[in-house]
Amino acid sequence: MSPTSDVAASHATEQEVEGVDNEAVTKNLVFVAAERLFALHGFQNVSVRDITAAAGVNLASVNYHFGSKDALLYEIFRRRTVELNRERAKKLHEATDRHHGSPPVRDILAALLTPPLKWLAPDHERRISLQFLIRARSEGTDEIRKVLQTDVTHLRRFSDALMRARPDLAPEDVYWRLHFTLGMLHNNRFAEFDRLNVLSEGTTSEADVEALLERMLAFAEAGFAA
Repeated sequence: MSPTSDVAASHATEQEVEGVDNEAVTKNLVFVAAERLFALHGFQNVSVRDITAAAGVNLASVNYHFGSKDALLYEIFRRRTVELNRERAKKLHEATDRHHGSPPVRDILAALLTPPLKWLAPDHERRISLQFLIRARSEGTDEIRKVLQTDVTHLRRFSDALMRARPDLAPEDVYWRLHFTLGMLHNNRFAEFDRLNVLSEGTTSEADVEALLERMLAFAEAGFAA
């Protein structure tokens, strides 16, 4: 190959790499814009045109990179739930190591509750992601709802750990108490906080995430005490 051919091949390779990089940037812009819009305005109130306009990309970008609006929704849901549950699993693993394989109930519950509560903090980079996941529980697509109803892989490690921590409880009781704990967690929607603030005449605030986490842990731990 001649030197000229070498230069041409090199330029072609650089253009291919640049093209791949540009596609990745565009895909991420769409992802981030969609997550924010869906979280703030709801799934049905956001169009493909809204997403691409907010992302500053071509109208065809959603279909090109994700296939459809519903597929984009699912991809955001999948990526954020994987991220959240990975944080939970890491904390449970750390608690298990700290307690030589037998973490107490409170530490197990802390591993379950701490990551989403941290995401709730006003200054946390994943706050909008948590808002999206809250929306997904009530407004998600059929595919998202099916996952929420049937995928319990991330919860199995917690139910197993709780059974080991409370071998005196029947498995049925552990499952119910874990279910009630998750109900408390899932009720932490922003609208519910607003209603609580009205009920308490302004004495409650979700902004103090550490205090909120301590209250939730105390409540959940008490549920496993009897």
